[in-house]
Parts: sequence; C-alpha cells; structure tokens
Amino acid sequence: MFQKLFGWSKKKEESQAGPDIQFGRYSDNNKPVAKVNRWTDADTLYKEKKYIESIDAFFEYLRDDTAQNVVYERNGAEGRFHLYQGSKIVRGHFNNEVLKAEVTLARMPQPSVPVMRRLLEMNFNLYYSRFALDSDRLCMSFDSDIATASPSKLYYGLKELSAKADKQDDLLVQDFTMLETTDNEHIVVIPEAEKEVKYEYLQKWIKETLDTISPLDPDKFSGSNAYMLMALIYKIDYLITPEGKLLYDLEKITGIYFKKDERPVVEKNRDMIDEFKKMQAKPKEEVFACLFRSKYTFSIVAPQQYKTIADSIHGANQNLVWYRDNNYPFIATQIAEYGISYCQYSYSLPKAITELVHLYMRVNYSGYFAALGYKRYYDPVKNQFASEEISEKIKAIQERWKDKYPLMDFKTQNLRFDNLLNFDYSFTNEMEFLNTDPK
Repeated sequence: MFQKLFGWSKKKEESQAGPDIQFGRYSDNNKPVAKVNRWTDADTLYKEKKYIESIDAFFEYLRDDTAQNVVYERNGAEGRFHLYQGSKIVRGHFNNEVLKAEVTLARMPQPSVPVMRRLLEMNFNLYYSRFALDSDRLCMSFDSDIATASPSKLYYGLKELSAKADKQDDLLVQDFTMLETTDNEHIVVIPEAEKEVKYEYLQKWIKETLDTISPLDPDKFSGSNAYMLMALIYKIDYLITPEGKLLYDLEKITGIYFKKDERPVVEKNRDMIDEFKKMQAKPKEEVFACLFRSKYTFSIVAPQQYKTIADSIHGANQNLVWYRDNNYPFIATQIAEYGISYCQYSYSLPKAITELVHLYMRVNYSGYFAALGYKRYYDPVKNQFASEEISEKIKAIQERWKDKYPLMDFKTQNLRFDNLLNFDYSFTNEMEFLNTDPK
C-alpha cells in the first residue's frame, strides 16, 4: 500500500538504474499504438489529397518522444523540420508544391577529383537521394513534389538520405585528408572515464576470444571459432556502441563471414582474426574518437517475424550442446550469446525483446557494467547470481509491455542459477518460445 501511495518501488528502481549510457543501435520498431495510428492517418490524408495534413501526421509518427529526434513546425502551408541521425542533422522545408531535405557531409575547401569520383560512383546505388556540391559544402539532398510525397516515399527517402549521410561523412573525412568535418556540434561527448572502460573491455574481449581460438585446431573447431568471432562483433557493437571508423570495421569483419563465396570457413576465420588484431593495435586516441553519443531517427536494419528470432536462438542452442558436454563452457556461452546477439545486431527488434537481451548482457558482462557504475547481477568468482532481482526485472519487462504483447510469457521459474552456462541456456530457451503476437 505504501509503495503504491508514495511510489517507493519506482524510486528504488530509478535509484538502481545506474548511469544514463546508450547500448546497442537505435530501433524504430518500438512505437506505441498511438504513433502507429498516425501512420495510418498520414496514409489516409494523402489519399484524400490533404497533403500538408498528411505531412503533419507523418512527422508525428516519425518523432520518438523519448529521444526527441525530430523537430517539426508548420505555419499555414509552409513548414520546416530537422531530424537527427547519428553524427548528422537532416534539415528540410516544404510548401504546397515541394518538400526538400538536405544534409551536410563535409567541407571541401579545394576541389578534388578523387572525392567527386567517389561520390559519382556512390550515386548509382541511391534510389531517392543524391550527392551534391554547394560551394565548398559536400552534401546529400532529397526532394519530392508534394503530390507524390506519400508517407512511404517520405519514409524511405529520408531514411536513405539519413543513413547514408551518417555513414559516409566519417569515411569521407578519413579517406580524403582535404575534407573537413562540419555540422556535428550536436554530438554528445562521453566522459573520459567511460571511454577508458570501453577501451579496456574492447581489448579484453578481443584478447579473450583470440586466446581461446589460438590453441584449437582451426579445421576441427572452424564452426565454434566462427561463432566466437561473430559473437565478439555483436558484443562490441551492443555493449560499446562504437561510431565512425570502428563501426565500419565491425561491418567489414561481418562482411568477411557472410560474403557469398566459395571460401571455406577456416579461411574466413583467419581473415576475421587478422582484422581483430588490427583493431587491437589501434591507438587509444583513435578508438576514443569513435566513442560518442547521438540521436537517431531511423533504424539501419529492418524488423523480422519473431519466428526468425526463435529459429536463430534454437539453432545456436542446438549447436552448443557438444561444447557444453565436452567441457568447453566458454565456447558454449558464446554460441548461446550468438543466437540472440545476431538478432539484436541484424534486425530491428521490438523494444521488449531488446530489454530482455540487455538483461542477458548485464548478467554475462557484470564486470563491465560494474565498471560503468551499474549494479552487478552475477559474480563469476563466487558463481553467485542476483536471482531474485533478475526474475523481478523480467516480470517488470513483461508488465511494461503487456498491452502490446499480452501473450508474452517468460517463465522465470525455468531459469537455472547454478552456473553461467546453464543460466544462458535456460534464459535463451525461454526467449525462443515467447509469443509476441498482438491482441
């Protein structure tokens, strides 16, 4: 009664939340029902040729009220907007005739043929937007007649513009020394202490994985080595959340494995290991430059049916059994982690599922979270879990999302707390069978 009257339980939860640190990539697959309805409104208004009202509804749908990632204002038939995507800001305006959006990539004080060639080549892969040069500004632009600015066209056009610009600005400045960074004053610099922790654990996780792989027969253990290397990519991406060149390096390593060619896994593993060794050798200052906070409007990956997620978890859990039974517990935990971290990396997951993934990571990497200022959920030295708190966290997640996922039932009584591997297996097994069907 007193908890309900005075909100003590909420205050306790807030006090235990820890510092405000972002983990993982932004997902726009977390909109409440009211926001989703605004998309329907935008589509209906567009079909009724109420184009300006349709744009109103579209930007209300697009805006994440928590992230405050979209600023929109309208005066009569004219309006302006800007939206955030990582290190870039997309700015635009519209009237009764046209909608235009533009984002600045970099400054080019002197004309450069190699830069222009690069942009010309990349233009061929764009569907809605294009690279452009305005005086000494390298930019990207998108525009549409109001009469053809359907919600779908606006969404995919602005998404292409935003995502490509956010990725290319850092790469262009690093590849071409004559270019200068610009229009990134909105980026939030993270504390030096946080950067130190992230750098320390980046090195620790790479070393731990490579040291585990080193004594293993590369042919006999090619499958497990691939699992560990891929789990390492997804771990770094989710827990450290690097930007810029470091993010590009992770994507490059991912591409080595998933490239559709005839090369054996052993060769791909060797190349991925070489890339991780290069990452290990990066100067601390170079890594620090890739650690900052920013807002996002678009997810760079797409949603999937939950069966796809369940299949990934099931496949990984089936493959870890031999390693569990033959005394390779670290390999087995990494395979279990791969099953869910692959989905977190590759798909735009519902927020409820991401919250469960985050709890899983907090248990498995309690040392990292403790170094960042969070409470430990697992002590590997004592093999001791905060079992009651973990179970309560799961119940709180289900309660928070019960209106959207009324059939989701994570059975906390099935969790095992005798060792980390059994916890991982039981946790992911419960995730496999979650029902995320709506009402």
